[in-house]
Amino acid sequence: MKHRDDNKVLNFIMDVTDTVTVVWWKFFDWLAVVPWSSLLGISLVAMIIGGALGLGGLMPMLVFASIIIKSLAGGKRRAEIAATAAATRADVEALERRVLEAEMAALQAQIEPHFLFNTLALIGQLIETNPAQATVVHQHLIKYLRSAMPQMRDKGNGKLGQQMDMCRAYLNIMQARMQERLTYDIDLPSELEFLPFPSMMIQTLVENSIKHGLEPKTTGGHISITAKKVDGQLLVEVNDNGMGFDLHADDGMGLTNIRERLKVLYSGKAQLVIEAPQTGGAIVGILVPVDTKQ
Repeated sequence: MKHRDDNKVLNFIMDVTDTVTVVWWKFFDWLAVVPWSSLLGISLVAMIIGGALGLGGLMPMLVFASIIIKSLAGGKRRAEIAATAAATRADVEALERRVLEAEMAALQAQIEPHFLFNTLALIGQLIETNPAQATVVHQHLIKYLRSAMPQMRDKGNGKLGQQMDMCRAYLNIMQARMQERLTYDIDLPSELEFLPFPSMMIQTLVENSIKHGLEPKTTGGHISITAKKVDGQLLVEVNDNGMGFDLHADDGMGLTNIRERLKVLYSGKAQLVIEAPQTGGAIVGILVPVDTKQ
């Protein structure tokens, strides 16, 4: 408080008030953190000393008041701790999201040029050998970029229908490269098209199916992409009849990225499911809550 030089009594009262206020809040904070066992022990000693000094019922009243204040202070302290923990958790989650966005951008920066250069090289070859097919592949590339670009600008957010459109354009381009060695089908119910779904995940599963499942196989194979609701969740599966999946092998960069993104985006409520059917091939699914927004 600001002192007035012309009034010593008022200054004294203000100093006492300041001191009492400081002592009170220190006492309040101390009560908030002191264990109940310690408080009860101190209270017992205080009552004994008060009785010896002839303070009568003053000490029991102070002890009772301390217990009441302790209950209030404890609630205040718990609320502060919970608020601090929630703020810290939100900051950590925001940081994890930014890190994953950066990792995904880096992953796309590695994948996209490789895919684009290969596609442009394919178009160049087809211009000389099959101009009509070159035009078709060029159109598929445009569709792919139209699906991919908005998701890159939106930092990885998108709709399931957009993901499927991008995969369809990608598979059409890969069909032009692999010819009869690659067939595919996509099953997406219309009511699921506008549900939120993290970008590049289905694309990564399709790329893995081709790279590790179908391309090494002499006869190639078939890829099926399906989306459906299962017990209130959205399940998207990529199924191929290729070389199969080694369940004991490491996930690789693509699948590891998917696992980490799912963990952060859905707080542990989503998962990557991998199956190796006895008939061969692989089934890799992404299960996410239907109503959870990214």
